[in-house]
Amino acid sequence: MAERILLNEFKSLSKEKWVNIELQNEDIFQWNIGLIVLNPDSLYYGGYFKARMTFPRNYPYSPPSFKFTRPIFHPNVYNTGELCISILHAPGDDEMSGESAAERWSPAQRVESVLISILSLLDDAEINSAANVSASVMLRDDPEKYKEKVRNEVEKSKLDIPKEFVMPTHETSIAKPDKSDIMDEDFWVDSDDGDDDIFGGSDSDMMEYSQEDNDSSTDTEEQL
Repeated sequence: MAERILLNEFKSLSKEKWVNIELQNEDIFQWNIGLIVLNPDSLYYGGYFKARMTFPRNYPYSPPSFKFTRPIFHPNVYNTGELCISILHAPGDDEMSGESAAERWSPAQRVESVLISILSLLDDAEINSAANVSASVMLRDDPEKYKEKVRNEVEKSKLDIPKEFVMPTHETSIAKPDKSDIMDEDFWVDSDDGDDDIFGGSDSDMMEYSQEDNDSSTDTEEQL
């Protein structure tokens, strides 16, 4: 069951431009991931953040693990590259941390929801539950210095872009309209500009046909 679910998720995410995924040694339980920040308003815009996800055999009943292979300077990222994020914590309420079951992993979650949560966390750090105290203090006390640090992290991350991989941008990631849709729209516009009679013929023709029908009817009545 886990293999089938992961294979479907892998195929689906492989079509997305904001993530680059490869299997490690063709193992569906081991994913090498490149998270790409395409939001131009993000401090991390243009970054390629390499990570690894490992899935348990009973997925999706237990959460995967996630680890940045190049650790980044962030309040919620440990020096090891691992994350402090609720969605990757085991299911159920946790009285010690105060996390509710709704915040934590559940079998309804998917890889996509995890990755989107991680991208959101980059720009919306939780400084009160810091994994990296130095980053948390810098963000709170000297945000400009923190921003400069992030810009350096983004430049470092670009070293991990695969050689033949074409990095998407905000502009190139915007879906363009399908040509067939445009052709269909033009077809209907052209049709509206033409005659109302879709079967051909003019209004005068229709009047002639109507007159002929009336004459025919009159002849028939006289014969009767």
